Formats: sequence, structure tokens, C-alpha cells
Amino acid sequence: MCGIVGYIGHREAFPIVLEGLKRLEYRGYDSAGIAVYNGENIELCKTKGKVSDLENKVKAEMNTSGTVAIGHTRWATHGVPNDVNSHPHYSNSGELVIIHNGIIENYASLKKELIARGYTFKSDTDTEVLINLIEDVQKNENVKLGKAVQIALNQVIGAYAIAVFDKKKPNEIVVAKLGSPLAIGVGENEFFIASDATPFLEYTKKAIYLEDEQMAIVRLKKGIKIRKIKTDSVVAPYVQELQMNLEQIVKGGYEHFMLKEIHEQPNAIKDTYRGRLNAKEGLIRMAGIDDNIERFLNANRIIIIACGTSWHAGLVAEYIFEDLARIPVEVEYASEFRYRNPVITENDVVIAISQSGETADTLAAIKLAKSKGAFVFGVCNVVGSSIARETHAGAYTHAGPEIGVASTKAFTTQITVLTLIALKLAKEKGSISHSNFHYHLQELELIPAKVEKALLQDDHIKKIADIYKDAKNCLYLGRGFNFPVALEGALKLKEISYIHAEGYPAAEMKHGPIALIDEHMPVFVIATKKGHYEKVVSNIEEIKARKGKIIGIVTEGDEAVKSIADHVIEVPETLESLSPLLTTIPLQLLSYHIAVLLDRNVDQPRNLAKSVTVE
Repeated sequence: MCGIVGYIGHREAFPIVLEGLKRLEYRGYDSAGIAVYNGENIELCKTKGKVSDLENKVKAEMNTSGTVAIGHTRWATHGVPNDVNSHPHYSNSGELVIIHNGIIENYASLKKELIARGYTFKSDTDTEVLINLIEDVQKNENVKLGKAVQIALNQVIGAYAIAVFDKKKPNEIVVAKLGSPLAIGVGENEFFIASDATPFLEYTKKAIYLEDEQMAIVRLKKGIKIRKIKTDSVVAPYVQELQMNLEQIVKGGYEHFMLKEIHEQPNAIKDTYRGRLNAKEGLIRMAGIDDNIERFLNANRIIIIACGTSWHAGLVAEYIFEDLARIPVEVEYASEFRYRNPVITENDVVIAISQSGETADTLAAIKLAKSKGAFVFGVCNVVGSSIARETHAGAYTHAGPEIGVASTKAFTTQITVLTLIALKLAKEKGSISHSNFHYHLQELELIPAKVEKALLQDDHIKKIADIYKDAKNCLYLGRGFNFPVALEGALKLKEISYIHAEGYPAAEMKHGPIALIDEHMPVFVIATKKGHYEKVVSNIEEIKARKGKIIGIVTEGDEAVKSIADHVIEVPETLESLSPLLTTIPLQLLSYHIAVLLDRNVDQPRNLAKSVTVE
């Protein structure tokens, strides 16, 4: 959840680390801090608030000169957000300093032992316990920093990505990883450390991603030595060439990253099916599926595991897989799946979905499924992420970096990948006719242009947002393929505007929620012409009879809903199975505009972080 950044090399470290923290602020933004080694001592500054607050405080309080620095932007787990609990944390001697993303679960017992040995603590954090444990090992075992870190980490239970600096060894930083991501950028006699590669894109395209239970000693002039924490065996570094570029992680003239990413969806969807879909020849090529086609075709069922928006994409996929490929599908919250005793066999295929590829609950669920013999297929956006490495096979969404905390283009690109998989399996199984298969491919190829057209409703949607921005509660209704879109629309509104919203299957209104309807309740209804249109119109009539305010998401040219709704937003017509790729667009824009009108921090909503790497 937190973001960590470090630099050691020949440049001034402070501006590199500060800019890196700004790029990682989507990972946590309730406090921030930075430590710089000035050649003699460690200068440290930290504060409650955002990276901009840290920047202002540094100007007033700190000498930033030095070529070694580490920094941290925090999403609080242990201890409230305040200056003291912010990272980095010193050891008792002041000679060691640490930044940490993760949770040390047994910190309380370790802290008790350290207090008994004379250590004192200023913060409420688990991280301060860890740095003092490392110092205790270093002194009592009379070992160097790297070995002290290794011994200490074998005593802790939990998750971590850490960077540790010892002012007695100013030419090295020690890093380690378990459950939280950590990348090392490799330059010319300089190294960069970060939660992802964005902080060092303009300096190097070479990166090493540490695996779980690995640590690295990053030394100037001596390079990088990677070891396994448990066995102490040496691991050869695997250097990857980054494909990302700097232009992808800036706003590009948009007011917010979220708005930029909403408008990037036509290209993101196109990039996701590019090279995989050939409508003219009637082909879908996906190496991860082609190489494992028998596992999918012979599967008793497919289990989809995910969290949040990715779970909603999985629900859409359930409808698509069962409709087209006729394979039974179950969709599970990864956070629940991992803690019960699910029935999984070697005849099951598990599809794990995650934008970041680092979601802690999804990773744990993957490991559980693998332990039961299931074949696990990953769908994620970030190349080289933990889920990409942990699964047997997979497919990237190619959405490009998603910086806004509220996910948008990840949702539509995940649905695109899952639709391609369902269509390919349907073709292989013979559960779809040749002509229907071609028709689906042609319609999927047209989706980017139709999303572009849906985005042209932006000004109209903004006016509707202004009318309902002061609502205290909202309902979202959909049926069939669009029920998950109703859930996703409600989640978006909750995430960034802090308005209570709930999504329901439209037919479930009569089983309780209709009691909430009055003249103050906005109800957003997805009522496209394909599917259960007449049933949804009947549901709308029921809401109207109880004076609810109706905002309909309808197919272009719709007249029936238009005649009874208070407002309608039109989307282009497409196949029912592809309609979620269009109906979600106005709901994203509605949430965005309502949040902006309420003066919310759209890209960094309260209490949230982009990549959930802790339980």
C-alpha cells in the first residue's frame, strides 16, 4: 500500500527521491518522509500529509545535499497518520534508517523483547520495531548490515518491502521483499529502488524485480548481490528492459489522472486486443491460452478470484463464459476464498484478476489454488508483477499505467481480455456458430469507436452530475451482463465522492430495496435494448410510481425509457455481452463529475490506496 523510493549514485539524490514519491503517491498519501545522507550524517524530515507538505517542510528545515537518499509515502497500518509515525524510522543509535511497505504481524512480541533489552520507541509503528531488531542483531551477532537484515527477517512474520541504510556503510543500501513489490533500477554506477518502476523511468530502462523472500545488497562500484533470505543461497540477477515511457505517467493536459484514464479507454481496449484479434480472418491468438488449451477445455469449472473492480470484471466474465463457452464459472472474493476451505481440484482452472498484479489477497488465493493442484491463469496489467510470475500462464491487459486510485480503464481492458478468452474457448468447443463467432469479433473490433462516441456525452453527464451531487444515497440497477456494471458504478461513486451507493439486480428491488425509494433517491438504471429490456422498463415504472428520480443508461434512439425517466444518457448499440464496455463509461464520468463538483480529491480519495499489498 505504501510507496518506497531510494537512490544511491553520483547525482543529487533528494530531487530524484522526491519526484519518485510524487509518482508513487497513489499508493498512500496520509504522510511522507525522506532521509538524505550528507556525507557525515543522516538528515531526516517527515510529516503528516501529502508529499507536497513534505516538500514545503524540507525547504524550511533540511539540508538536502547528498547522493544517497530513501523516501516513503504512507498508507497507515500501525499507528495513526502523524509526524512521528511517518517513515523513515531511525534505530535507537541513529545510525540505521529504514523505509517499509507491509505489515510485521508479530511486531508486538518482538517489541516486548526489545524493550526488555533496553530499546525505546517513539512511534506506534511495526517498522520502528523492525529497524531496532536489525540493529540488535547487528550488535549482538557482530555482523554486517546485510547479514543483520537477513537474520532479523527470519524472525519476523508478515509482509515487507524494505530499504535499510547504515551511515557506517555509506556505499550500500540493503533491500528485501516478501509479499510487497520492490524494483531496482540499474543505471551507470547508480541504482534506484522503488515500489514500481515509475520513479526511475527517465534514468534507466533496466530493472530487477525481486522475488518473494529475496534480499539484495546494492553497492556502488560492486553492483548487486541477491540472496535468498531463508537459505542464504546466491541468486543471479535477472535484468528486464522496461517498456513503459514517461509520457504514460503524466496527466497530459487533463485535470486529473482519472479523467485522462477514462478518455484513454478507446486506445487501451484497442491495445488489449491488438495482435490477438483478427476479425477478418476469424482468429484469436493468445499464447497463454493456446499453450494450455486442453486444461481449459477439460476443466470441470472455472473459478475467478479477484478484489474490488477486478471482482466486478470477473462477474461480467461469468456471464460471458457461461453464455458463450458453456463452462460453469464461480466468482470469488480473493479475500474470502483464501480464508475458507474451498473445494478445489486439479480439474479446475482458476483465473486471478488484478490490475497491479500485487494484490495481497489475490496472491495468497493463487498460492492456495496451486497447492490444491489447480491450473492458475493470471490477468493483470503490470508486466513482471508478482501475479504474472506466480501463475502458470496469463495475459496482460496492456492498459498502460493506471495512476488514479479509482480504477477505470483496468475494468474495461480486463473485460476485453476475458471476452477474448471466452470467445476462443467457445470456438474450440463448438458452442458458438461460425457466423456468430465472426459477428462477435467484428463487434468487439468496433468497441473502441463506440466508446469514443459514448465519451462525447461528457457535457450532458456533467449537467446531470450537478443535479444529483448533493444526494446522500444512490441506487444502481442492472440485469444480466449489466448487473456487475451497476455494482461497479456504485463503487466508483462511493470511492471518490463519499456518497453512499448500492448496486442491485433490478429484479431484486421488490425484495427489500424498493422501501428506500422516495423523491430524494436518485436511481441509475442500465436499460439497454438487448437482453431483459421490457423487464427493466417495468422496474423503472415501479420506481417512478414511488417518486424516485430515474437516470437511465439507454441505447441510442430509445424512446420508452426516455418517456418515463428524469434523465437519459445514450450509448451506442452493441451485442448484449459487450454492452458493459459501453454502459460503464457514463457511470465513470458521473462519479468523476460529482466528485469534482464536491471538491473531492479524485485521484487520491481518503483512506484508499491504489495497490492493496497488505491484508
